[in-house]
Amino acid sequence: MKFSQRIQKVQPSMTLAISAKAQALKEQGIDVIGFGAGEPDFDTPDNIKQAGIDAIQNNETHYTIVSGTHALKDAIIEKFKRDNGLTYDRKQIVVSCGAKHSFYNLAQVLWDEGDEILIPSPYWVSYPDMVILANAKPVILNTDESSGFKITAEQLQQAVTPKTRAVILNSPSNPTGSAYTKQELEKLAEVILKNKLLVISDEIYEKIIFDGFEHCSIASLSEELKQNTIVINGASKCFAMTGWRIGYLAAQEEIASAVSKLQGQSTSGPNSIAQAASVEALIGEKTPGEIQKMVVEFKKRRDTLMDRYAKIEGVSCYQPVGSFYSFPDFSGVFGRQWNGKTIEGSLDVAEFLIEEAKVALVPGIAFGADNNLRLSFATSMENINEGLNRIESALHTLRS
Repeated sequence: MKFSQRIQKVQPSMTLAISAKAQALKEQGIDVIGFGAGEPDFDTPDNIKQAGIDAIQNNETHYTIVSGTHALKDAIIEKFKRDNGLTYDRKQIVVSCGAKHSFYNLAQVLWDEGDEILIPSPYWVSYPDMVILANAKPVILNTDESSGFKITAEQLQQAVTPKTRAVILNSPSNPTGSAYTKQELEKLAEVILKNKLLVISDEIYEKIIFDGFEHCSIASLSEELKQNTIVINGASKCFAMTGWRIGYLAAQEEIASAVSKLQGQSTSGPNSIAQAASVEALIGEKTPGEIQKMVVEFKKRRDTLMDRYAKIEGVSCYQPVGSFYSFPDFSGVFGRQWNGKTIEGSLDVAEFLIEEAKVALVPGIAFGADNNLRLSFATSMENINEGLNRIESALHTLRS
């Protein structure tokens, strides 16, 4: 079978592969603790589920407008105004089958061969591949723990070329849990406006934040910057609605129109029932309390992880201020021996841990950072403590 050059350039999602491997081992009766999950381990709140049930009973089970129902668009508009100080109209909103779908649509309508897209590393695994699928070139801007895993204005300026079309910002970040302050965004904004760049601002984790951190959407800094920014968000992470598959974007009308045209020739409108449930998620009176319950529990888990990391020789970790991910650095065990092999990078560490500790983490190389592995704390405190016990014990068996 001959496949397109396009698909041959794309790598499978390593996060999904790790979760699948852990699940396969569990089905064989092997006790594996999986830390690969990219979704909350909480149930969708009851008020949201009831809205979905009501939609079915009210026969809201037919095709919707390609770019989303008016009811959901109005709820999104209200959310942006309430939470981010941003004003949009219906023509600027497109609802898609998840935030990933929103980004894919954007890449397809905005970029061509020769275009360069700036992506800070560590990055969400799908950004570079979706840029490649648009025949554009991902340009990686490396960061590390010393910078809080954030790019600087100077770094951004140095990366800009005549071919640069856009920069991707993900705050709070998957995989690091880092997030940009308003002051940091203001400095980046100067470079963005100076070079007339588009910003793709992925804010899917905006409500999962800790320690009093205040989320700021870069689009809210000025009207000019808002015109240069496409904000991506969705229901999946903050409302524990990953399987409902609802994401959305807000952009200039001409961009939203182009995305809607593409979607009309691919998926058409998103699931009607999920859209009705998402209205309740965004504007329901009970929703803020349900989110807060999740955030309180995520913070407890994060704090436990940070305490445990500090006691494991060869491991260090940046303290995440948002999301439900930690991104520990395992480079302190590189060079050690296991089964006649030398641990040389994150793939080796991941293989060692799943084989010897029966613990599944995602190798950092998938996110552009080979010293690290991603450990999701969207799992029980029992699993976190047992998983860290296993990791610590296994690392002690490595030979220098």
